[in-house]
Amino acid sequence: MEAEAEILQPFLLHFSDLLLLSSPPPTSDEAELKRLESLSRSVMEALGPTGPGLLSIVGVPKASYLRQTLLPFARKLALLSPNALRRVLKDHSLGSDVPLKNPDRRVSSFALQLKYVQDLSSELTSGVSRHNDEDGHIAKEQHPNVNGSHDFHDYEFKNLGRIFKELGICMMELGLRIAQVCDKAIGGQELEQSILNGGTAKGRLIHYHSTIDNVILKQARRGKRFTKGPATHCVSLPCGLTGSEDDIPMNSGTGNGGDKQMAMDGLNLENFENGVVSCRTSLSNLWQQWHYDYAIFTVLTTPMFLYPCCQPTSEAKDGFCILCGRECSPPNGHTYLQIFETNRNKILLVRSPPESFIVQVGESADILSKGKLRSTLHSVCRPVDREELSRETFVVFLQPAWDKTLSISEYPMTSAITGYENLTLDGKVSRVNDEETELDSDVVSTHLADRESHKIVQEILNIVPPLFSRLKDGMTFAEFSRETTKQYYGGNGIQSKR
Repeated sequence: MEAEAEILQPFLLHFSDLLLLSSPPPTSDEAELKRLESLSRSVMEALGPTGPGLLSIVGVPKASYLRQTLLPFARKLALLSPNALRRVLKDHSLGSDVPLKNPDRRVSSFALQLKYVQDLSSELTSGVSRHNDEDGHIAKEQHPNVNGSHDFHDYEFKNLGRIFKELGICMMELGLRIAQVCDKAIGGQELEQSILNGGTAKGRLIHYHSTIDNVILKQARRGKRFTKGPATHCVSLPCGLTGSEDDIPMNSGTGNGGDKQMAMDGLNLENFENGVVSCRTSLSNLWQQWHYDYAIFTVLTTPMFLYPCCQPTSEAKDGFCILCGRECSPPNGHTYLQIFETNRNKILLVRSPPESFIVQVGESADILSKGKLRSTLHSVCRPVDREELSRETFVVFLQPAWDKTLSISEYPMTSAITGYENLTLDGKVSRVNDEETELDSDVVSTHLADRESHKIVQEILNIVPPLFSRLKDGMTFAEFSRETTKQYYGGNGIQSKR
C-alpha cells in the first residue's frame, strides 16, 4: 500500500508585485502600501518556519518562450552519443556533475557557472527583447539539409548556450529580488549582499530519464549502434499507446528482442489506458532522493514532461538515434516535486502553473536569517504508471561567496527542525541521532495517519544527514559545501550506495 500525498499549491507572487516589493516604495497611496505590506507578510509566511519553504512567481516576461526553447535540450543532450555530447558541451562551455557514463542513471545534468552582470535587472524590466521574434522564428524552422553529424549537431544546439544564459540570468534576478524582499522584512541586507558577493550562481539543465531513455543508453553501451534507416530501427513508443506488444518496435540489431522486453517491463499499459496515474511516496521509485539544498535560494522552472513520439525527428546521427519528445500535460496536474512539511509530518506534492518559477529556501538562507527562513526538505518522485515519461527542468542555485563565514551562534537551536536534529511535534521533541530514529508512540499515533506514513518518515530520517552534523560554527560556505557533499554522497555517505 502506498501512502497518499497531499497537493500543495504554493503562494503565487506576480512578477509585477515582486518588482514593487523589492524596490523603494513607489507611492504614498495608503491602500497600495497596505496591500504591499500584506504581500510581504505572505512571502515571509511561505518561506518562514511555519510555511512550506517555497513560493511560485508568475507573470515573468519571456518565461514561456525561454522555457519552451531550453527544456527540450535536456533530453536531446542526454541521448547523444558520448563523442557528440562531449563536442556539444565543449562548444557551449557546459559541464556535468553526474556520471554520464552510467546507463542506469536516473538523471542527466548539464551545468554552467552563471556570472552576475551590472545590468542584471534590465533582462526582465525591459520586457520582451528583440531576440524573441528572431529566436521564435529559428525554433520553428525545419532542419536544413546538412552533411555530416557535426553539422547536424552544430545546427541542432546552436542556441543552447545563449538561451541557457538568458534564462539563467532571468532566474538569478528573481532570486535576488526575493532576497531583497526577505531582507526588508528581517532587517539589513545579509541575503542580498551574500548573493552579490558570491558573484556567480550554478545553472543546471536536468533530464529525468524515462524507462525508454535507459533502454537506449544501454543499447549504446553494449555497442549495438543505430544506423540510418526506418523508424523501426529505434526504440520508440507510438503517441497513442494501444496496449499491444507490437506497438514497441524491435531494434533490428537485437536478435532476441531483449530490448523490446526491457521496454515492456517498464510500462503498465493497462493502467495507462485506464488513466491510473499516481506517485510513489516511498524511497523506492524516486528520480531524486530526499535532500536539502545548501545554497541560499534555488530557483526552478516548472518542469516539462515529454513522451516519445512514433517517429524520430531525424535519422540517426553520429551513430546514435535521437528520438523526438512530445510535451504532455503533467500527470495529475502537479510537478512531481515533493516536499516534507515538518510541521505536520506530511509529504506534499507541489502544483504550480506551467510558466511559473518556483523559489525554494536553502540551508544557507536558513542560517543567515537565523531561522526566520526555513529550508525545504524535498525530492522528485516518478509517476507510478507512466514510466515512459521523462521530466525536464532548469535550476539555478544562488549561493554566497565560498569564503563566506556561517555563524550558528544566534541560530535558534532549541526549535531547530532543519536537518531533523530535533523533530518537533506540538511542543513535544523526539531526539534523533545517527544510530537510531525513534518517535514517541503517542506522538506517532496522533500525527501520523498510518503505519505507512510512519515508515516513510523513518526512511527519510535515515538518509538525510542532520544540518548540525555537517555545519560547525565559523565554517566557510566552501567547507560546509564539502562536508554536506561528503555526508550525502561520499564513500561512506548516507546516500552513496543509493
